[in-house]
Amino acid sequence: MIPSAILALPPVKKALFHHQFSLLNIIVAEGGKGVAKFVTEQVDLNKKGVLLLSSSGKHSSDGKSAGKTRTIIDLKIINNRPIDLDTFFRTMNAKLPDAGIYIGCVESNSIRKERIFRKFGKPAAKIVWACDFVVNRVLPKLAITKKIYHSLFPGRMHFVSKAEALGRLSYAGFSIIGHELINNKFYFSVIKVNAPRSDVKPSCGLLFKMPRISKGGKIIGIYKIRTMHPYSEYLQDYVVKMNGYNEVGKPNKDFRLTSWGKIIRKLHLDELPQLLNVLKGELNLVGVRPISKFGFESLPVDLQQERIKYKTGCIPPNVSLGITGFDGVIQAERKYLSELKKHGTIINFKYFWLALYNIAIRKEESA
Repeated sequence: MIPSAILALPPVKKALFHHQFSLLNIIVAEGGKGVAKFVTEQVDLNKKGVLLLSSSGKHSSDGKSAGKTRTIIDLKIINNRPIDLDTFFRTMNAKLPDAGIYIGCVESNSIRKERIFRKFGKPAAKIVWACDFVVNRVLPKLAITKKIYHSLFPGRMHFVSKAEALGRLSYAGFSIIGHELINNKFYFSVIKVNAPRSDVKPSCGLLFKMPRISKGGKIIGIYKIRTMHPYSEYLQDYVVKMNGYNEVGKPNKDFRLTSWGKIIRKLHLDELPQLLNVLKGELNLVGVRPISKFGFESLPVDLQQERIKYKTGCIPPNVSLGITGFDGVIQAERKYLSELKKHGTIINFKYFWLALYNIAIRKEESA
């Protein structure tokens, strides 16, 4: 029931209240109070230009937002979109002005697995989960089956991890504001900061190339076996800014890493494809690690200037010296570059054998 004080408001203010009241009612009805709280913490429903996309597909706006939409609240999980997610997020980007807000939700892989196991019970759930993974996760990612899958199953329940959803949003020109797990759905809020990227085409395959800074500041593509969810490379800045680095110098609480990726890293199998870069003359076997632009800019300026004088390598100094932590990596690189400058490439033999010892005996993990 609307309070009498609201009924006494001037027509314009009364209309704004009705609009906010209507949007809030829909959000509570479809998502619950938790979702309503998440939304109202991100945006002011009183403001003009709010477009609500309900899970039923219906739209609700203030009636004055045509061409002036500043906020899109999407209550339908993105897994069920009839188009690929890159295209969908590009469409959301195009609908919004700079600094426009997009709020949406996804059923992540982990949530999906829990739902299947609750529904079918453990023995049958394993079979259902395996079939679901192959049909809705593997087939849409393979180049030879992608088009066939989308033509046969438009709008089907696509597999999307938390990392992939946020990574695709970053790739589409959004910056992440916040995210939260509510009622078995992963809700996110993002802000438009750029046009969608078109300089690179992300790969979802097992073998992929990462852009890294090498000698002279040149960008080279480093081959690796995938240990993270697709599109994770676009989240490195966000993960580090949110959680910092852990004791071994890697992004802390890194949700981008897959469960099987942890095993591959422990065995150092993800680094093997870098031998292709060595054969192409892009990498040395030993040297400072080729790092991303964000990682490079995180280093002290004097170290940036010194390290780009030399070709980067597969085996980094910190592995050879058994030093961990972000500060430890910097310390190891300073020591290596100092010795390299003084003694030349002969010291690479020393660092190579030290690394083999640490990997084989001390079980150093791949970075």
